[in-house]
This record gives sequence, C-alpha cells and structure tokens, in this order.
Amino acid sequence: MLKDKVIIVTGGSRGLGFAAAKELIAMGARVGILARNQQAIDKAVEKLGTNAFGVSVDVADRDSVFSAFAAVKAQFGKLDGLVNNAGLARPNRIEDLPVDELQLQINTNFLGLVYCCQAAIPMLRENGGGLILNVSSASVHHENEMSHLSIYAASKAAVEVFSRELRHEVTKDNIGVSVVVPGSTASDFAADFDFDNLKEALTAWLDKGKYFDGTMQAEQIGQAIAHCFTYPKGVTVDFLEVKPHMPAEKPVF
Repeated sequence: MLKDKVIIVTGGSRGLGFAAAKELIAMGARVGILARNQQAIDKAVEKLGTNAFGVSVDVADRDSVFSAFAAVKAQFGKLDGLVNNAGLARPNRIEDLPVDELQLQINTNFLGLVYCCQAAIPMLRENGGGLILNVSSASVHHENEMSHLSIYAASKAAVEVFSRELRHEVTKDNIGVSVVVPGSTASDFAADFDFDNLKEALTAWLDKGKYFDGTMQAEQIGQAIAHCFTYPKGVTVDFLEVKPHMPAEKPVF
C-alpha cells in the first residue's frame, strides 16, 4: 500500500515512533529513523530490517536536522512524508520549573518540530507533494491527563496551532498536514522523569478524580499514524484523536 514511499520518523527508535515506523514498513514504506541515541537507533534498525535507515540527531539543533534529512534522502533518493514524533516531558510544578528543563521541552517539542518541517518542505515539494504528520497530546484537550506537565502540554498546543498555519501555507505544494492526538498509551515515556517530581505529579493527578480513560498500546497509535499515509495526494486526515474508552481506576502510588 505504501510501496516505495520514503518517510522520516523522528523519535523513531522507541515507543510510539518505533511502533509507527514498524507499521509503515509493514505497509511497504522505507523509513528514516531519527533519534538521539545511536545505540537505540542501531537496535531499532536491526529489528525493522533493510527498509529502515537510522541517523542520530538532536532535533533542537537546526543544522543537525538538515544534515539528517539530507542523509535520509541520499540513502533512499527522495522524501514522501514526515512523522514529527520526537518529544519529551519533565513533570514539575510551574513555580519550580528549572530553566534548563523548560527550554529543553520547548526546544525539543516545538522548535525541533519546526526545524523538521523546514527541512522536509522543499524535499516534499520536489517530489510533487506528500504528508507532514505532527504528533500532539491528549493533555492539550483533556483535564484528566497527567498533572504537572504544563510546559509539555503548552508546547503540544503550540504544535496544533502551528500545524493549522502550516497546512494553509503548503496546500499549493500538494503537501498535507495531519495532527494525531494520542490518548494515554503504555510506553517508556516516563523513563527519564525525576522520581520525586513524578510522584508529586501522580498525587496531583489522583486529586482530579478516581477514574481515567484507561491505557492503549503503542502499536495502536502506530497503526493510526501509518493509516494517515494511505490516502492519495489531495486527501488528508487533518485531525485524528485516538484515545481509550475503558474507564479504569487510577493506580495508587
């Protein structure tokens, strides 16, 4: 279905990005995996096979982003699509936010996404069009999401507004812009969180109510992302929210 399509997935070495890359390759695409950790990239490429190609990059470094996109194009010859999935969070109370963690989230979640779009647009235009898919978060839309993620949620809200303007600008180039909003998903997203800050955030989350919507698997979001690339040029999923509806009692920590 996606035979010979070339798609870059940022944050593609694990979690939602890896799930999306796996599904895209299963549908016939060739995928450029962009992530920070070279060892994680190598493991992901080994699992994904010969239709995957990995490049180490910090999306917050614009020059590094452009070099990485050029490397993927040199490997596969063109670019048909981009999944802007790279993102991170650092839970903390607003008054206690360290400047470095604040900047890290904004630089990665928003500015890095902008840089990736800037690198992708001329390549997609040269190829006659394509699709840019930006991953947002349910924390933008729903109160009962994890607490103390103010900057993460704000940066994802910025992604959605940015995507709306981007969609208008690139329509003439036959480039579509999709926004996918995942609900609660099982992953290692919290692996780098400070334990004490995470504990305080979870306590505040429990104060929002006893129940939440439940949890999905990363593979389900990967399928949703890949599906957005199956439409012909000129047809685009503008906005897709995928969330669980299996009310469950919140765990007590």
